[in-house]
Amino acid sequence: MRTTSDTVTAIGLAIGGAFGLAGTFVTSAPMRETLWAIDGVALVMATALLTMKYQRLGNDCIAAGFLTFLAGESLLMAGNAAGLEASVPSYVGISLWAAALVLIGAANTFALWMRLTGLIAAILFVVTVAMVLWGAPLLPTSAPLPAAGYPCLVLTFAGWIWTLLKSPR
Repeated sequence: MRTTSDTVTAIGLAIGGAFGLAGTFVTSAPMRETLWAIDGVALVMATALLTMKYQRLGNDCIAAGFLTFLAGESLLMAGNAAGLEASVPSYVGISLWAAALVLIGAANTFALWMRLTGLIAAILFVVTVAMVLWGAPLLPTSAPLPAAGYPCLVLTFAGWIWTLLKSPR
């Protein structure tokens, strides 16, 4: 049975995915920072609710995954206001996104396609973090990495939304 919390969570994931992706493509720094701030708040709220949901269901691995995602998103939000170049140290928080996606996908609770898009995003984010740590001049808006990971992440969000809102059988 769908709850109000499921609906609010789905809205948060949708806002986070849309505003996060949009922020990657805008050229105005204040607009990007605003979009990413909205994205971050929406995703922290949504993943906090998902943590509670899956903890209550007794699925500790998935709950821990959503809690880990929340921690990573919080780290990214902290660096966002510093500007694109100055945010790079906190941007390695995407390594927590990667760990979260692996934890969430480890259980077979979600459909295989969601777990695969999450795994692809996780791999791309880990490669990005490794490159940043080894001195590559990557920004959160750089292409092909990390930008290639964002659509996979947003597809994963779409799957989570679908899971939350689908009619019970």
